[in-house]
Amino acid sequence: MTSNANLLHAPDAAPAPDADAAWQADVRAGVRHAGDLDHLPLSPAERAAAQEASANHKVRAPKAYLDLIDWNDPADPIRLQVIPQPQELVEQEGELDDPIADNGFSPVPRLTHRHADRVLLFPTYQCAVYCRFCFRKESLTSIGRGYSREALEPALAYIAEHTEIREVILTGGDPLSLPDKALAEIRARIEAIAHVRLLRIHTRVPVALPSRVTAGLISALQGRLMVTVVTHFNHAREITDATETACRALRQGGFVLLNQSVLLKGVNDTVEVLEELCRELMYRLGVKPYYLHHGDLARGMAHRRTTIAHGQALAAALRARLSGICNPVYVLDLPEGGGKVPLGPCYVEGRDGEDWRIRGLDGEVRAYTEVVEP
Repeated sequence: MTSNANLLHAPDAAPAPDADAAWQADVRAGVRHAGDLDHLPLSPAERAAAQEASANHKVRAPKAYLDLIDWNDPADPIRLQVIPQPQELVEQEGELDDPIADNGFSPVPRLTHRHADRVLLFPTYQCAVYCRFCFRKESLTSIGRGYSREALEPALAYIAEHTEIREVILTGGDPLSLPDKALAEIRARIEAIAHVRLLRIHTRVPVALPSRVTAGLISALQGRLMVTVVTHFNHAREITDATETACRALRQGGFVLLNQSVLLKGVNDTVEVLEELCRELMYRLGVKPYYLHHGDLARGMAHRRTTIAHGQALAAALRARLSGICNPVYVLDLPEGGGKVPLGPCYVEGRDGEDWRIRGLDGEVRAYTEVVEP
């Protein structure tokens, strides 16, 4: 399977209908390999550095996403997310190939079972866009690990055998980079397992390739299962008329929409940027800000990680500025499979029995006495 097989064809697929023509053209007109960097408005030095860095992590971005970049701004937040940079080649002690231990909790290929009631299922290791900060970059550099029915059989059998599993999370790779036929097959196989209740899909497609959200894609995901689509917007500049249309279609399809962002130094590490992002997600797209991730220990990403203290200060400022429905939870996904833990600020200043001292959002510390039935 070629590096573009997911996005353009499915096994035994018929020719693409007209509805798919727009997004397929968008993919073809974008950057699909290092050689395509030659067509971008980069200086010779930038182009050479980007091509060198792309050897460490594949490069891809649809044209619609590239069109959002202000090429006159070297610090453009979208540019920094997808154009390779030489800092990626500088690895720091403590960085990891598998930062959250996907492999350590993988009893069968293409599946991670870290928490009792849910599993990660990897139908593909290919994406519509390759983010430079990706914590699964080591997996995504493997060519030929796209979708096939046979590759998923051990994982589906495992889910069927483990009745404690209630939720299946499609990740990868980007599951929505698969053709409709493949998505429908996967959804049907999962919903045939009686104890599974919810299908969750982690995707950058509504952000970077919104034209891919077609009526056929939505139909492929509809069935018995509750479906939650978790998008990955990192900056308000990524929110456009096209992404609004895509998210509206997903909502009208009956799906719950959440968003998880990564806190990225130089991209979204100010309270003003995060405040605008979270408001626009909820108010314009109808997408609930869900998680704000501290940067994982992916190799070559020290230049994009903030300190935890800085992230906590941002989380406290957002709590004071935004309504609860617009606030994400600031989390760290611990190495060695420790799971996501909240890192947000604590407002408890002290306690003496039933008497508490709690700091309010205005900074004042107030007394609070518990009143409970003896």
